[in-house]
Amino acid sequence: MFDFVHEKRRFVQIVLLLIILPFAFFGVDSYRHSGDTDAPATVNGEKITKQEFDTAMRQQQDKMRQVLGENFDPALFEKAEMKRAILDNLVAQRLLLERAKAAGLTVTDEQIAQVIGGIDAFKDGGKFDKARYTSALAAQNMTPAIFEARVKDELTGQQMRDAYTQNGYVSNAVADNIIAINEQQRIVSIAPILSRSFMAQAKVDDAAIKTYFDANQKEFQVPEQVKVEYVKFSIADLIAKADIKAEEVRQYYDEHQSEFASAEQRQASHILLVVAATAPQAEQDAVKAKAEKLLAQVKQEPGKFADLARQNSQDPGSAVNGGDLGMFGRGMMVKPFDEAVFSLKAGEISGLVKSDFGYHIIKLTAIKASRATPFNEVQAEIAGKLRQQKAADSFAELADKFSNTVYEQSDTLKPAAVLAGVKVEQSGWLSKGAAAGEIWTAKMMQAIFSDDVIKNHRNTAAVEVAGSTLVAARLLEHKPAAVRGLADVADSIKQKLLLKIALDMSVKQGTMLLGQLQQGGKAALDWSVAQPVTHGQHSALDAAMVRKLFQADGSKLPQYVGSETADGYTIVRIDAVKEGAKPDEVKRSRYAQQLRQMAGDELFQAYIADAKKDAKIKLKLPEAAAETEKP
Repeated sequence: MFDFVHEKRRFVQIVLLLIILPFAFFGVDSYRHSGDTDAPATVNGEKITKQEFDTAMRQQQDKMRQVLGENFDPALFEKAEMKRAILDNLVAQRLLLERAKAAGLTVTDEQIAQVIGGIDAFKDGGKFDKARYTSALAAQNMTPAIFEARVKDELTGQQMRDAYTQNGYVSNAVADNIIAINEQQRIVSIAPILSRSFMAQAKVDDAAIKTYFDANQKEFQVPEQVKVEYVKFSIADLIAKADIKAEEVRQYYDEHQSEFASAEQRQASHILLVVAATAPQAEQDAVKAKAEKLLAQVKQEPGKFADLARQNSQDPGSAVNGGDLGMFGRGMMVKPFDEAVFSLKAGEISGLVKSDFGYHIIKLTAIKASRATPFNEVQAEIAGKLRQQKAADSFAELADKFSNTVYEQSDTLKPAAVLAGVKVEQSGWLSKGAAAGEIWTAKMMQAIFSDDVIKNHRNTAAVEVAGSTLVAARLLEHKPAAVRGLADVADSIKQKLLLKIALDMSVKQGTMLLGQLQQGGKAALDWSVAQPVTHGQHSALDAAMVRKLFQADGSKLPQYVGSETADGYTIVRIDAVKEGAKPDEVKRSRYAQQLRQMAGDELFQAYIADAKKDAKIKLKLPEAAAETEKP
């Protein structure tokens, strides 16, 4: 049981990162029983609600924003392909959980408690802190019940996933073949035939330039462009202006003492003799008798508790540590275990404690008394929280007024700017169809290039471009779409055509020389120094060329292969083939493990694909008129 906890702890820490995000989270039950009539999907009659879809979308946005930093483009999430991928993933998750429950897979409350107790975000001084746990969840509008239900579902589904991903099979013979293929070296020399060496011979006349221009008008089209003035109303502006008085901070501290007090924690060790609660009575009696003998030995030699735990405990997760379970708070263990621990004095050893896992012998090793955090240590934290709350209240109050002002006084942005307490700003040139940064999202650009703005010269609506951030804009200058004149683009067309002709000449020359070499002839080429190439290490050669190299007959050398490249044509001569060393057990094991993982992943993907085929799935693609339904 406890080894499960240790194996899954890292997984749930990752789950936590995906769940605890800076926006409200909707409870698990609200996902499944919501009356949302605009649900993006149903799976076997069970809705995936718009709230759930929006949450998943924001989670993915947050992850990509963290990974890409300044390179993050919010417009990516306006694309139908991205929305479909997120919705497909939600469908797969729902099916996985449904199948796991149907198979009778479950996760016990004790397992969930142990996993959550090991998450660093909920620890204080390396130990689980219940106050920190509840406050961290409360800060995200989440209760422990909702979070624990979410973790339980994730772990339940993970068991079904593991049944496939951890059971891929690959024989030693297959592993040896893959090793031989992957580690075989081909010693090659490379001769590039570069297109730039043919540039002097390439010729392009004015008629060819005109023909290309006429046939490729879209290439030279300048999109519709605008310059706008805009007002951005964000909660961040209100936070900076929020005035919090010292007495408000003190009052909050006095009225919320439970938030700033760490509950009593206890550290215990145990010896577990496993027997299922459903085991025959004779088996339970036998294990109990063995536990009683062990308890007598522990009572006789209490100083050897850790050694006896290492020798006898059947909880592999703690036995190696002398039975130590670390610090935990009340309610983190199953009820019989919890009651026993919190009835002991430091250093005291319990009698036999029966739980669903078997018989425990418990030793209480330490008590950490509850402690109220001093006011001066949390003063700044409380002030920030109150400032955030005051700003949120102000934003909620002003957001509708801001939107109404933009709409009702549609010929100016000044009243809206005064209301928000910000300045009217100006953009540079913005091109239609091209989102440009956090403000100019695809939705904002669509509003700017609407007829109401371009033709009727009205303000855009107040558009939410990010969480608690509204932007409204109005037109300053407009440039309709146009095609650049031939005179403006003639030089660039000429250069493009010259490069194409030179490339064609280099490919023609390379193909001819390759044919000569493959027929046993000779060719004057500038060959590189011989170098080894493997499937994994192939220097500047592209994947297509490497495939040709290893498809060539290595029994008759030299062999010649060639292919077109971006800057010409490349011929490669294979001079020798070197087989890799015979794999030892360590290498075979490493390869086999990776191959089993790959095979397991393929099994799992096939399982999910079959589950989707058997399920009744109805998708209403976000922001798309078409619906798809699978019987």
